[in-house]
Amino acid sequence: MSLSLIVFAGFYPPARCAIQYADTLAQAVDGRLVLLHVNRAALFDPNDRVAQSYEQEELGHQTDTAAMLYQQAEGLRTVATVEVATDLLPAVAQDLARRYQPALFVLSQPDGARPAAADLVTACAEILRAGNYPLLVVAPNAPTDHPPRRILIAADRESFALAAEVQALRPLLALPGAEVFVAHVSSRAEDDEGCALALRAVQASSLVDGRPVPELRGYEHDDCAEGLLAAVQDLQADLVVVLARQRSYVGELFHRSVTAQLLARCPVPVLVLPVAAEVPSGGGTGFDTAVQNATALLNGLAPAS
Repeated sequence: MSLSLIVFAGFYPPARCAIQYADTLAQAVDGRLVLLHVNRAALFDPNDRVAQSYEQEELGHQTDTAAMLYQQAEGLRTVATVEVATDLLPAVAQDLARRYQPALFVLSQPDGARPAAADLVTACAEILRAGNYPLLVVAPNAPTDHPPRRILIAADRESFALAAEVQALRPLLALPGAEVFVAHVSSRAEDDEGCALALRAVQASSLVDGRPVPELRGYEHDDCAEGLLAAVQDLQADLVVVLARQRSYVGELFHRSVTAQLLARCPVPVLVLPVAAEVPSGGGTGFDTAVQNATALLNGLAPAS
C-alpha cells in the first residue's frame, strides 16, 4: 500500500518548501500526495458556536482556496489530491489518517517572523502528536531536489517498539544511497554503554532492518536538544528521526520538550515517529495528558471574547 504524505499546504515560502520536499519524497518511495489546507486548529468544532451564515461564508472562501491549491498541484511531479477544512480537529485528523492510510503528516517549520502562522503550525503539531500520528516538519531552507542522503536517528538507552503506523515509513530510511547514523547524547560524562544500548534499541525495533549496521556516534552535552543539533552539524545530516514516547508528555508541555525544540530550530527536516503505547505508572495515558496540554495551548491562542 502506497504511503500518503498529507502536507499542510499554503502559498507562503515555508509551506511551499514543505510541499516541494514532500513531492520529492513521494517520488522516491512511490507514494501519494494530499494537499491539506486549514485555517485553524482546535480540539472542539468552533462552528458549533457561530451563526450558520458565518460558517457558510467561510466555506465559500475555502472554495477559492481549493481552486488555487489544485492549480498549485498541477506543478508537482506527483499527482496530488486536495483537502480543505476550516479547522484541524482531532476527528478531522483521524478521518484523514483513516482514508489515506498509511499516512504521514507534513508541516513547515514554525516561522518566528510570522507569529500567527507559527502558532497555527505548533497547534497542528500538538494535535497530531496527541493522536500519535507520524509527523514530518520541514525546515524552510531544506533542499527539495533530492531525498535525504544522511539520516540521523536520535536514540537513548531505552528499548522501544514501533507503532503500527510507523511500519509503512521504513522505506524512507532505506532509500538507495542513504547513510544512516545513530546518535546518543549524554550529559556531563561520556557514556559508551549508553551509546551501545541506543544502537541495540534501534536495531531491535526493526526500524533499520535490511540495512547495514548504522554508524554509532556519541555526543556529550548538558542540553539534549543542543547536543542533537551539534550532531546534525557534525554529521552533515539532512534528516533527523526522533521517537515520540507517550510518557514524554508527562511533566512538560510539548512545546517545551526536546522534540519541540528540534521542530522549531533544526536546520533540516525532523521526522517524529510514534512508538507503541506505554502505560505510565500513574495510571493515566499519555494521550490524556497531551490533550490537556493541547487544550492549554489552544486556549492561549484563542481570541478573547
